[in-house]
Amino acid sequence: MKALIPAAGLGTRFLPATKAQPKEMLLVVDRPAIQYVVEEGLASDADEVVIINSREKKAIEEHFSPNPELVELLRARGKDAYADAVERVGNYNVSYVYQDEALGLGHAVRCAHEKTGDEPFYVLLGDVLVPDNKMLPRMQKVSDAHGGASVIAVMPVPDDQVSRFGVIAGEAVADDVWKIDALVEKPALEDAPSNLAVFGRYLLSARVMELLADVEPGVGGEIQLTDALDAVLREEEMYALIIDPADGFDTGTVESWLETNNVLFKRAAE
Repeated sequence: MKALIPAAGLGTRFLPATKAQPKEMLLVVDRPAIQYVVEEGLASDADEVVIINSREKKAIEEHFSPNPELVELLRARGKDAYADAVERVGNYNVSYVYQDEALGLGHAVRCAHEKTGDEPFYVLLGDVLVPDNKMLPRMQKVSDAHGGASVIAVMPVPDDQVSRFGVIAGEAVADDVWKIDALVEKPALEDAPSNLAVFGRYLLSARVMELLADVEPGVGGEIQLTDALDAVLREEEMYALIIDPADGFDTGTVESWLETNNVLFKRAAE
């Protein structure tokens, strides 16, 4: 089972900082943002993390590559804690596939189809961090309880933000679990079937990957993951795990990245 992390985007909102440095490599307290996401994937049932990368973002691959010369130098200078951190990250089980055109999230996920084969897989969006690494195991339990169904994480959002997100329609089957009937992309408040917005974590059946091969370009000329999820709903059950907004941290804008740094720095200092 693989955990996929799409990371080929331009990071436009962070320009010019991301002109030479991938957005995923921006520091969050003491490590690059993408390291949190990789560590979350490795703490799940996944046996490998697959980063869907751009060929221009070599810094990501260098970060997760062994560097024995640097480790040796640090140890020679008595900096064993730093040496241990560099050595550990360089040995993470991470591999790469490439998205050569920016054709949407669905296209990015489809780029990893040879890696996932006929197995279910996780998708972890790099804009959101889950430092306690507990969300994916909770999603796996929901999937196991419902015959291996796909599960997506959702969170309640205020009324004035509903139109910014994809939201789900369905009904509750437990305190923190809904059975999904439909996904509605960025509805007006009066048309929204719920206030439960899709968060950046997915556990998807192998059928989703198959359906992505046939998804036509949608909004913005891009291949949307949501369209494949709509298609799989006609064939398979799908569930949503309702999370507490405090369980995840958004780093998709400069403001939210700064806020995430502040919150996680305070946590680390406690």
